[in-house]
Parts: sequence; C-alpha cells; structure tokens
Amino acid sequence: MSNDFYTHSILPHAGIIIKICRAYTDTEEDFEDYYQEVCLQIWRSRDRFREESKWSTWVYRLALNCCLTLVKKKKNNRQNIPSDFEQKEIGQENDVFENESLNLLYAAIRKLSEIDRAIILLYLEEKPYEVIAEIIGTSSNNIAVRINRIKEKLKKLLDGKIN
Repeated sequence: MSNDFYTHSILPHAGIIIKICRAYTDTEEDFEDYYQEVCLQIWRSRDRFREESKWSTWVYRLALNCCLTLVKKKKNNRQNIPSDFEQKEIGQENDVFENESLNLLYAAIRKLSEIDRAIILLYLEEKPYEVIAEIIGTSSNNIAVRINRIKEKLKKLLDGKIN
C-alpha cells in the first residue's frame, strides 16, 4: 500500500475505522489486527469503488463488513474453547481506552447484536438516518425505531439491569 493512498484515502477516515474496530474487539492485539485488515481490504478493493456513494460511506461499509467477517471467523475458532472463557462481564475486557466511561460504553456496545452495533456506531458518528439506512440496507423509519430500542438496551446494560 502506498503512503499516498493511506494518507489521502484511509487516514481521513481513520476515526470511523478505529471506532468500528473497537466495537468488535476486546483486546488491543485484536484491534490492531482488525484495523490492519480493514486498511488492507480498502486498498485491495479500491478499484471496485463505483462512486455510487461517497468514499466515506464506502469505507464505512467495507470496514463494517470486514469486521463482521473477522468476528465470524473468530467465533468459529472459539467453538473448542471452554465456555468459562467465552463471555466476560461488562468492564472486564482489557481496557483499550484511558477513559473508564468509554471502556464501559464500548463493552456495552459489544453486547449488542452485530447489526445493532453497526447502527449505533453510525448514530454516534452523527450520520443522518437516511445514510444509516443506505449503509444497513433498510428504511430510515426502521433505523429510527431501532436506534431508540438500542439506546434503551444500552442504558439497561450500563445500569447493570441485564447481562
């Protein structure tokens, strides 16, 4: 990957790539692997960008799809691990941020379904419902309803009312 491509096409969108990778990983090592894989996939797929959407939307979709694929691969590899090691409580993950509140928020987000994680990350990026709907592949009305439900679930998770 050339430095020019990274500097001009990936680096301006590094914030969202980082947030997506953080939402789907529990450790710094996994985060670094996911981030590197997302950047590699963006570089490999750059010629397939058809300008039907903004570059930032395309990068988001590619990053999300890449992380979801990596999560599925990881789940398949975990099937032989004893169940004692599979599920951690909120706040028990390796802290990847200095801010404890942010660690708790990302731990709660990781408890959501894969699609709900994607929706809330886009919402936190202040993307309009129409853009979220386009990326997810549903209607903006559906997104509005789902965001309200996700917020309620996150509040319950953070308040310790559900595991």
